[in-house]
Amino acid sequence: MPSNRLTRIAIPVAIVIVVLMMVVPLPAALLDVLLALNIGVSLIVLLVALQVKRVLDFAIFPTVVLVATIFRLALNVSSTRLVLRDGFAGHVIEAFGHIVIGSNLIIGLVIFAILIIIQLVVVTNGAARVAEVGARFTLDAMPGKQMAIDADLNSGLIDEDTARQRRKDVAAEADFYGAMDGGTKFVKGDAMAAIIITLVNLIGGFAIGMLQRGMPAGEAIQTYSLLSVGDGLVSQIPALLMSVATGVIVTRSTGAGDVGTDLIQQLGRNRQALMIGGGSLIGLCLIPGMPKVPFLIVGGLVLFLAFRANDASMDDEPTTSAASGAIAMPSGQVAMPAGTGTGDPVTDSLRVDPLELLLSPDAVDLVDTARGGDLLDRVRALRRKTALDLGLVLPPVRTRDGAMLAPGTYEIRIGGSSVATGEAPPGHLLAIGDSMDGLPGRHTTEPVFGLPAVWVPIEYRASAELAGATIVERAAVVTTHLAEMVRQNASRLLSLDDTRDLLEVLKGDRPAAVEELVPAVLPLSAVQRLLQGLLDEQVSIRDLGRVLEGVGQRARTSNDPDALLEAARSALGPALAAQYVRDGVLRAITLEPAVETQIGEALRAGEQGVVIALDPVQAQRLVADISSLQTAAEQRGELPVLLISGPLRLPMRRLLRGSLPQLPVIAFTEATGIHQIETVGQVSSSHEFAS
Repeated sequence: MPSNRLTRIAIPVAIVIVVLMMVVPLPAALLDVLLALNIGVSLIVLLVALQVKRVLDFAIFPTVVLVATIFRLALNVSSTRLVLRDGFAGHVIEAFGHIVIGSNLIIGLVIFAILIIIQLVVVTNGAARVAEVGARFTLDAMPGKQMAIDADLNSGLIDEDTARQRRKDVAAEADFYGAMDGGTKFVKGDAMAAIIITLVNLIGGFAIGMLQRGMPAGEAIQTYSLLSVGDGLVSQIPALLMSVATGVIVTRSTGAGDVGTDLIQQLGRNRQALMIGGGSLIGLCLIPGMPKVPFLIVGGLVLFLAFRANDASMDDEPTTSAASGAIAMPSGQVAMPAGTGTGDPVTDSLRVDPLELLLSPDAVDLVDTARGGDLLDRVRALRRKTALDLGLVLPPVRTRDGAMLAPGTYEIRIGGSSVATGEAPPGHLLAIGDSMDGLPGRHTTEPVFGLPAVWVPIEYRASAELAGATIVERAAVVTTHLAEMVRQNASRLLSLDDTRDLLEVLKGDRPAAVEELVPAVLPLSAVQRLLQGLLDEQVSIRDLGRVLEGVGQRARTSNDPDALLEAARSALGPALAAQYVRDGVLRAITLEPAVETQIGEALRAGEQGVVIALDPVQAQRLVADISSLQTAAEQRGELPVLLISGPLRLPMRRLLRGSLPQLPVIAFTEATGIHQIETVGQVSSSHEFAS
């Protein structure tokens, strides 16, 4: 605890001292120590910048740049005071002056000027430009990155905590590049200030030496030039180190290691390129008059590295076994291609898999771990997420080769029927964004959210990211599409056996809730139908005990499926509406009392339960009114629900299921626990709804 308190105090005190250094004169001995400290800190910052694996590992760097720049300027002011007042600014400055100038003033000034040009024109300007571009594109790409995180969360690849951390990283990265865009201006200004300070020292020292100290012109020039150049060099070496560190940080792309590790791995990845380079260097020895020893040494070293390097092209040779052999399923079993069943062929042909994913032959690499395919891991994560979100244990996803599919496509089947198709062309990535016209590739639409997208070749990934696109891997596209189909068809995936298994699990924790109701009051098939009704409305059945307790009393008086469904929803109560609350507010679309009265008069009982028997034109007009209110709310960034009286809830849900499947329909009684409800739109009684 004391060390933390000392750290919090030390940094502000140090900054105050740095500012005071510009006013209070320093002795030459103390200035020598501070100049050595300046060089050491700059060297450490550069080494840290080379070691970090991502920019956020050194997020304090923009502040370090500012503090280091102020510190150098304070040292410049202190050294200038000593140079002009005493003609001596410590042994460090004097030693650096002798190193650069030596016995020739002109050469020393030229070397100093070259160092200034290198820092100002090359390193600092380049780093400033990269930081500016990085800040702009990072801010432009933020919405896409957030959407990609949401897609991974929805597909089950990451949990809520990981998604929250990734969102924080995205915001921190944008803040970092924005700060670096300003931080590079300090580095550039520091280089320009060094030139001005050096000129002031030269001119001021020459004037003081001749006019006040009575020194000859030659001696004044020699003395003050040595001190001025030494002072400038002592300042510019740390400034150059800091500029290089800035350039390393802003040009650092995400990698698995530090700069040195990534450099060796990526340069040595292609042995052929190293061999050609080494041979070319040795070939230069054949040119008449060319010195042979240097090129032989360097060329031989490159060839030696080439023979020691791993040839990545050999490791990347594609294998075809996955296309013709078995494909591992998430359950750890093996799904053989069609027609290779291990049992009786007739019996195998009668079996219908609950959930299937068919891949075209050229897309089977998605499940081949030897070729980097991670689709099976993503499907495992999807099964876990579905269990947590809906309380439904997905059946094993049978992934197999779809020989009849078009190249680069896939098909999702539920109960043997195709529910969706999509594409995942090999060697491509899905770039999602609004301004994708300049990217090469085939334009398409993202299958889940309906966003404009382009399948771009994988080698154009950097160009797509610079254009502000969100890059989605092929496996992520397939998994997200599969997750959406599972969500929409969850009730079809709940079998009678699954219902029995869920009840057996519940019986271990709450035996009374099961034994009192099933099968004495409700048969297993009725429980299955009840749970399917909840899943149809995207209601989680994870709290199965509460569901059974809620329908227990009602089931003793009526076995009507609609009545049981509403009883189950009443038992879940506020939990149904709470999932749609944002920032403590439930935003709702409502109906005027007159409209609800007219709809209530149009209720009719049928084989499928109670429905709203409106004239088709009137029903279409009602749906259109609700749809327009929902669209207007979504354009404002709101996710509304339809709030309606209890008896009308289920019939209205049936009316809207085909046109507005994503609009939740909530009864007023189910929102009693919500403290704040905001009406974002209301269907008026301007239309007559005749039965």
